[in-house]
Amino acid sequence: MENRQRKLWIAFTIVMLFSFGVLGYFGIEIYQEAPPVPTEVRTTNGNVVLSASDIKDGQNVWQSIGGQEVGSIWGHGAYVAPDWTADYLHREALYLLDYYANEKYGKNYADTTVEEQAYLKAHLQSNIRPNTYDKVSGVLTITEERNQARLYLQEYYSKLFTDDAEFAQLRKDYAIPNNSITDPTRLKQMNAFFFWATWATVTNRPDSDVSYTHNWPAEDLVGNVATTPLLAWSGVSVILLIFAVGVLVYYHVASKQDEEDMVPVEDPVSNGTVTKSMTILKKYFWVVCLLMLLQVGLGILTAHYGVEGQGLYGIPLDQILPYSVTRTWHTQLAIFWIATAWLGTGLYISPAVGGKDPKFQVFGVNFLFVALLIIVLGSMIGQWFGIMQKLNLVQNFWFGHQGYEYVDLGRFWQIFLFVGLFVWLALMIRPLIPVLKEKGSHRNLIILFLISCGAIALFYGAGLMWGRQTNLAIAEYWRWWVVHLWVEGFFEVFATVVLAFLFVRMGLIKTKTATNGALFSTIVFMSGGIIGTFHHLYFSGTPTAVMALGATFSALEVVPLTLIGYEAYENYKISTHKGWLQDYKWPIYFMIAVAFWNFLGAGVFGFIINPPIALYYVQGLNTTPLHGHTALFGVYGMLGIGLMLFVLRSIYRHVQWNDKLLKIGFWGLNLGLLLMALLSLLPIGIWQAIESIQHGMWYARSSELMQLPAMVTLKWLRTIGDIIFTVGIVAIVLFVFKLTFKKSNHEK
Repeated sequence: MENRQRKLWIAFTIVMLFSFGVLGYFGIEIYQEAPPVPTEVRTTNGNVVLSASDIKDGQNVWQSIGGQEVGSIWGHGAYVAPDWTADYLHREALYLLDYYANEKYGKNYADTTVEEQAYLKAHLQSNIRPNTYDKVSGVLTITEERNQARLYLQEYYSKLFTDDAEFAQLRKDYAIPNNSITDPTRLKQMNAFFFWATWATVTNRPDSDVSYTHNWPAEDLVGNVATTPLLAWSGVSVILLIFAVGVLVYYHVASKQDEEDMVPVEDPVSNGTVTKSMTILKKYFWVVCLLMLLQVGLGILTAHYGVEGQGLYGIPLDQILPYSVTRTWHTQLAIFWIATAWLGTGLYISPAVGGKDPKFQVFGVNFLFVALLIIVLGSMIGQWFGIMQKLNLVQNFWFGHQGYEYVDLGRFWQIFLFVGLFVWLALMIRPLIPVLKEKGSHRNLIILFLISCGAIALFYGAGLMWGRQTNLAIAEYWRWWVVHLWVEGFFEVFATVVLAFLFVRMGLIKTKTATNGALFSTIVFMSGGIIGTFHHLYFSGTPTAVMALGATFSALEVVPLTLIGYEAYENYKISTHKGWLQDYKWPIYFMIAVAFWNFLGAGVFGFIINPPIALYYVQGLNTTPLHGHTALFGVYGMLGIGLMLFVLRSIYRHVQWNDKLLKIGFWGLNLGLLLMALLSLLPIGIWQAIESIQHGMWYARSSELMQLPAMVTLKWLRTIGDIIFTVGIVAIVLFVFKLTFKKSNHEK
């Protein structure tokens, strides 16, 4: 066993060093090959029409209104408004085609023959695809007619984001409030950013016939079509998935060892010490519950904006709480409450293992709690001020809204949270120092636990690696370090180790077995998970190698999920034991739910959007929130609730639990989430995908499609799942508050 454990540690080290080496090497490539921001944009007549500061300030204006929470750029962001690059590209193409058609044939493009249209499209592509950026001077040269198209679109988007009556219905369809931007200078700057981001989607890279975004979005008019590498690497990913699944199944069967039934006669946890710092963790779980309620309420409001874009049943709520605010808070609060549940679990485990509180541990737990409240409330207030255009661009970056989905909070709040995570790490380490000095099999599990805690604290720092005006391609690279590696990666490792700790503490698994299992799971997950980060960056201005690596390694992320049924079965067997294990029935049930959603939400719904050719057509469609909701809440949310219940079961050992509330909560959450996915998000996503393949991304996100009666009906069908889900959340919250306001055994 010790020899096997040593091999696992070696494999773990190799995987981490190799994977981060690859991630770092191609990160340098992304820095070097990102779409350049020109110092000047000139017409062929030599007139300077844009400067670098116009484009960079325009990026900040876009961020200040919510950025990726108001439509999307390069497919990343919200889903009610269009993808601005796809929308801009299509409108620019139509304008230029009309210009060329009138110039050559004296009529609009729509009135020309099929043969004439073929010529006009070829003419457009020969003018719009060549790269006219001069690397030496930093000057981008565009034709006079393309500048006219730019001015036309500048007027178009200025009307859309102000209060022009002609665009009233379109603003409602896009859930954009009247006068989102009123400053004419800011409107011109944001259009400059839209122009640059769209230029990158259609202009070929130097010495290439593929654009900076690998021909995304699909747009036949300009020659943006799927490439051979997209198809080839998609095939490789599927083949590798099948092969790796076979290898894992073989390894699993070959290494499986039958273990004797280890369930103790009595609950070992009941004999453990409950320290003062552990008893005050209930207020962390109060915050978890309150944030869950607020997040679900904001989610319902955000979903409603999809059918009534500027209000709530006639109430003009968007004037004080627009869609971009509710969606920002909805996504951010999900991270906050899930992280709080997990951090609270960590604060329980360390003194539980150590047996006592080090000096000032209680103060530290209270201090961290206050800091958490300040970060949550402060960042939310700052985001509202930013979106309501009450901050200048510098103030918005520091205290308002950074505009990047899941990393929306201002830089000050990011730094505050980063420091807070290291305070939490210190609170994790201090109680375990005496235990680490002791010899025994438990040391490796504790070391792995501390490594996962350290990674959570350290890797959030990736969110500090971009500046206010960093190139979007580079900012996206680092943002996915946070979203994928921090949220989806190291929290997964932390969860694996925490569950191992809990089952060891309950006497259900031997320490060595738990350590080996946690190490092996971490190796398998990280083998695909770290380099698999690149599957988010196929079309974000990155080189082709990033797509090849992302396709290959993201397929490996799905591999461990294929055996998740075994994990669910093992947990179910535990839940069927009689006696004291029945006290842990509902926490274990939530672990079973985690296994189910890991397979369906993270595995099935995740892989259908992972292959490059699939993502080429569906990036930015409702297939993404389908995966997001079922993976983020289904896996991490259910796990957060399950961990919270484990801790509460330990602290409130001799209090009778309300099984009725827990039953309603468990089935309400799972059934509601499933109906939300199957009745609304999945059919909408499939419909959009078909339209994207046939007509292009611009149409799949257009108001013409999304406001069709049948599409609106599918949006309303989500209400069924939402209501059932909300009942589940309310039941869990009621249970926690009723339980924690009782006098527990150690308080009597």
